Amino acid sequence: MNIAHAWRRPTSAAALLAVAALTASCSGGGAAGPGPDTPEGTIVATPQAPTVKITPAEGTSKVSPDKKVVVTAAGGALEDVTVEAGGEQVDGAYNTDKTRWTSKTPLKPSTSYNVSAKAGATTATSTFTTAKPERALQVADVTPNAKGETLGVGAPIIVTFNQPVTNKATIERALEVDAEKPVQGAWRWINDTVVIYRTAKYWPAHQKVTFNANITGIKAGKGLYGVKDYTAGLKIGAKQISKVDAAKHMMYVYKDGKRVQSMRISAGMATTREYTTTSGVHLTMERGNPVRMISPGRKKGDPGFYDVMIDHAVRISNSGEYVHAKNNVWAQGVRNVSHGCINARPDQARWFYDNVQRGDVVDITGTDRALEWNNGWGFWQMPFSQWKKGSALNGKSGKS
Repeated sequence: MNIAHAWRRPTSAAALLAVAALTASCSGGGAAGPGPDTPEGTIVATPQAPTVKITPAEGTSKVSPDKKVVVTAAGGALEDVTVEAGGEQVDGAYNTDKTRWTSKTPLKPSTSYNVSAKAGATTATSTFTTAKPERALQVADVTPNAKGETLGVGAPIIVTFNQPVTNKATIERALEVDAEKPVQGAWRWINDTVVIYRTAKYWPAHQKVTFNANITGIKAGKGLYGVKDYTAGLKIGAKQISKVDAAKHMMYVYKDGKRVQSMRISAGMATTREYTTTSGVHLTMERGNPVRMISPGRKKGDPGFYDVMIDHAVRISNSGEYVHAKNNVWAQGVRNVSHGCINARPDQARWFYDNVQRGDVVDITGTDRALEWNNGWGFWQMPFSQWKKGSALNGKSGKS
């Protein structure tokens, strides 16, 4: 056999196919097109584009505001996810390999949302609307919080909602107190609509405190969702503490540790419990000039009835106790003759009225009647260890 001649034999069709197949199997199947060294006719595999899924899907309505927006990608990583409504974007987070994005904040009720996502060459969108709540939860009031007001170091933050709250722990988590000089504090629910924040010790003086109620979309009860956030900027002023000794008929006012006023006073005559000034840590609550004072539970003609206008009166409890002006200077510093209030010389009472901040401390001693913790703003009468037990989070409200 002539070997050299055998090499010149025509190649069979089957052999050509085998060569083609071998060439294709070694061509690197992920290439987008033939390379410079790829033989003509080579079969090149085209990569598949990633798939993207958005939940809630396009056109979904009545989505619960506490539902998460979830975007997932298969066959590639997410490059960008945007969820927005009315120009505001919803915060979210990716997983480790960026194949899943999940929203972190609740959605607004009765709102249309637009979602867009991109993964490689794939883009996806979804528009959905959230449900209208059966009942809308809002902050009805925050006290003390008058415009431009400066507060004392004992001031609470009293939050009143417009609807009874069932899911108290959920709502409490949405309440934030941010202070420039942080201290420990806790919320206490007084009832289903009122929750009060109190620090463990007095606020450090001269600082700003911000209160935020981030309740939008938070479920507060059956069919009850927060529909509007609330922010209040509070200012804590000087550390003003008044020490009243009812037995010695004296009142001393301290500002940032320095005595700034000494006042002769007359306290409750103590002939009955009603006429006995309460001892304990009071807070200044409000003031008026004048204030009409009427004897409780009595009508005109009854023994002990009075109906008088009193100047420069600063309320310190809900049981009718004030620090106020009175012209009975003969008794001040000598005897207790009032119906329970702290009477002072008119000029000094006016000074106190002019300089007081809501939430200033008035610490009274020398009587046998204790101020109740829920009498006005007597919150400091309750030990903090007991106070924080009124928190729906087991007192773990953290620092302000």
